[in-house]
Amino acid sequence: MIKSMTGFGQAQHDNGQLQIGVEVKSLNSKFLDLGLRLPKAFSEKELEVRNLISEKLERGKISFAIEFQLYGQQEIKQTYNETLFLTYYAQLKKLADKAIAPYENLFEIALNSPDVIQNKLADENSDEDWAIARKVILQALTHCDEFRKAEGKALESKLTEYVKSIGTTLKKVEELDPKRVEKIRERLKGNIVAFLGEEGYDTNRLEQEIIFYIEKLDIHEERVRLKTHLDYFLQVLGESQSGGKKLGFISQEIGREINTIGSKANDAEIQKHVVMMKEELEKIKEQLNNVL
Repeated sequence: MIKSMTGFGQAQHDNGQLQIGVEVKSLNSKFLDLGLRLPKAFSEKELEVRNLISEKLERGKISFAIEFQLYGQQEIKQTYNETLFLTYYAQLKKLADKAIAPYENLFEIALNSPDVIQNKLADENSDEDWAIARKVILQALTHCDEFRKAEGKALESKLTEYVKSIGTTLKKVEELDPKRVEKIRERLKGNIVAFLGEEGYDTNRLEQEIIFYIEKLDIHEERVRLKTHLDYFLQVLGESQSGGKKLGFISQEIGREINTIGSKANDAEIQKHVVMMKEELEKIKEQLNNVL
């Protein structure tokens, strides 16, 4: 079973004392490209959140956001170090007196001096709040993963369709191959006769050369390998773990065999089928960009 890298999940918790909302969005990416938006209350939990996401979603371009609100505390509560503020203010007044400067901005300057304003929000956040938030995060990640699985089923259906289409076209190539070989044989003989006449060549030697030439154009091994790759692709599609990278490697091998058949076939009808197989393979590669 494959998974798509496109996913969405969200979860919420509201017990009348605090409200927590988590939203996860995922798009395709070769690596884990993670964008986090955490409230200050949980800023120290960033590494743990990253580990939870990477463990559950593995890779993709992921946007993750947590909304956290304590009821009755919609605004950030702050305390002020009064002693430190008064010390700053007194020192500033002394400097102003020496410089014969006005006092009008000293209050604001002292208030914004280091460590005068103290944020209590971090102190108010308890381990219990984080335990609840962690459960909500896991719920949202699970919902996103389920979304990916559902999208993966649709992708699996399309990929299976494209692979079977290549297999059907390959059977047509197999039907045309014996006729192709005979046409090549007759064409070579006709060209030799036209150039040298009926008595101008050694028949046995000509047959040997024709066999040697046809062996160079033989596509039997390529056909067998292509069918093997197609079967293996379908097998990996059905595995329990999503194998997007493995499917990508198999598709490269499929493309290699199709290209070799095209270059060795030397036949217009087979070339048409080669083009059709390449078209289906491009569809496969496009879809694999979004497979985990």
